[in-house]
Amino acid sequence: MLAKVSSCGLVGIDGFAVGVEIDISAGLPVFETVGLPDAAVKESRERVRSAIRNSSLEFPGQRITVNLAPADMKKMGSLYDLPIALGILEATGQVPAGCMEGMAMVGELSLDGQVRAVQGVLPMTIQAKQDGAETMLVPRDNAAEAASVTGIRVLPVESLLQAARMLRGEETIEPAPALDWESYAKTAVHEQDFKFIRGQYTAKRALEIAAAGGHNVLMVGPPGSGKTMLARAFPSILPDMTLQEAMEVTKLHSIVGLTTGKGLVTQRPFRSPHHSASMASITGGGSQVHPGEISLAHHGVLFLDELP
Repeated sequence: MLAKVSSCGLVGIDGFAVGVEIDISAGLPVFETVGLPDAAVKESRERVRSAIRNSSLEFPGQRITVNLAPADMKKMGSLYDLPIALGILEATGQVPAGCMEGMAMVGELSLDGQVRAVQGVLPMTIQAKQDGAETMLVPRDNAAEAASVTGIRVLPVESLLQAARMLRGEETIEPAPALDWESYAKTAVHEQDFKFIRGQYTAKRALEIAAAGGHNVLMVGPPGSGKTMLARAFPSILPDMTLQEAMEVTKLHSIVGLTTGKGLVTQRPFRSPHHSASMASITGGGSQVHPGEISLAHHGVLFLDELP
């Protein structure tokens, strides 16, 4: 019994296609995952086993082999729980064979079968569309973010049982509404607005020139003179983001989990790292490469308080 399910992974800030292959054969009950999985992927066997059983579905007592292709690329995170679980259900005949053709999916499973949000859904949805997928199954908290990609149907899933019932034709899941950027962009609200700052005429004039020309600014003054207040209000006088800029910013923020439940980023980011922040947190990097504060401030403002 063999089943193949399409999923995605992340390398840097881009997605790549991952084929989840599940083989169930006679033998001792063993659950083996291959294809360069990290610890979080290996632990999925326990989440998948409990989620299937607690969803009133049958978990096979046979040898289960899961292969994540391509086998030469590192697979990280808990996002393969949902495709592995649904692949097992297809291989055991609990959902119709071939019902996931043209469909890609990501999602973490809780022990009771609920589908939890994952990071990096936007770049993975973009990749799934480029690979020809017509439908993307994502956790409900990631649906607004994934729906910003045009040309692919996004189905928000709350539980493994709901996904199985949908694949069996017993339940219908309404697709997430497509993004209307003109209306969506108007929802941006600034926490601090330039227009409410009284006085500080020289500093405000300097910041207005910087906003118009894209210049850097060095503010020097005693504590309490308003430097931080002016900096936090600075994004409110920058031009509104275009859809292309919003997609770029959201991709970066999605990878570090800053967009869960929020959808597309509509206002320019403001990043203010602590003066004791490490080089890796500022520039990015690490064993699992993540964007740093410089990248997270893309198309926005990087405020280096206490710079000296």
